[in-house]
Amino acid sequence: MKTIGFIDYFLDEWHAEHYPAWIEQASNGRMQVAYAYGKTDKANGLTNAEWCAKKGIRLLGSIEEVVDKSDYLIVLSPDHPEVHEELCALPLRSGKPTYVDKTFAPDRRTAIALFDLAREHGTPMFSTSALRYAPEYAAAQREGIAVIGSVGPGLYDNYAIHQVEPIVALMGGEASRVMYIGTPAAPALLIGFADGRQAEIRHYGWDCPFGLTVKYESGATGLLKAEADYFQAFVQRLAAFFDTGVSPVDPAETIAIMTILEYGRLAADKPYTWIELPV
Repeated sequence: MKTIGFIDYFLDEWHAEHYPAWIEQASNGRMQVAYAYGKTDKANGLTNAEWCAKKGIRLLGSIEEVVDKSDYLIVLSPDHPEVHEELCALPLRSGKPTYVDKTFAPDRRTAIALFDLAREHGTPMFSTSALRYAPEYAAAQREGIAVIGSVGPGLYDNYAIHQVEPIVALMGGEASRVMYIGTPAAPALLIGFADGRQAEIRHYGWDCPFGLTVKYESGATGLLKAEADYFQAFVQRLAAFFDTGVSPVDPAETIAIMTILEYGRLAADKPYTWIELPV
């Protein structure tokens, strides 16, 4: 059996809670989360020691210990990407397959630096939103997409990744500019491609399910609702990544996604104005 180590900002969070059972199931018991480290305890939540005792996972005192003892590594902290550079410093020097949870990085510079570090040390790494693998999205025809309109729940800061990731997966990472077109009640971003294609994301609140409307150059339109279990589809890819050490996502796409997210935040200060993206 292969062991997996969690490295997190604090362990009492939704992804850490569910990944262990999902990974064990997806790998038919060949992989198990055995070790964990949390930088701090969650305010008004379980301490890292309490969380590990509940889950039957061994709490270790340092990232170095987790890296040394584990076959594979998962850097979590899904809602605090600003600490990923710190948490990834040792894992990405280890040479061991490392998954970095969404949102991968707070900005383009950090995303590039993390991939450079992993490449320098021969460490397989990937990151994604689980929505990339929503079965309804994955089955969509990619050729000939002219426009995508995306809707979903949550706040821009930690949920925009779930709309931008599928857009880049379907349309590619060659976006050239962004424009903020939302309001405080419903953040929205227009993404422009150099060839004239466009995509739009809108956050309509927590009761709004994820969905895409896709318009093709042929005139056809498709309405895609992310209703199937996209987390199970994602965990299957995660287990395969650990088995092979081959990332299923092109690093250039992940960097493009982080660039769109960063410049989307900047664009919010200048609504209805195109902001050019760096090449």
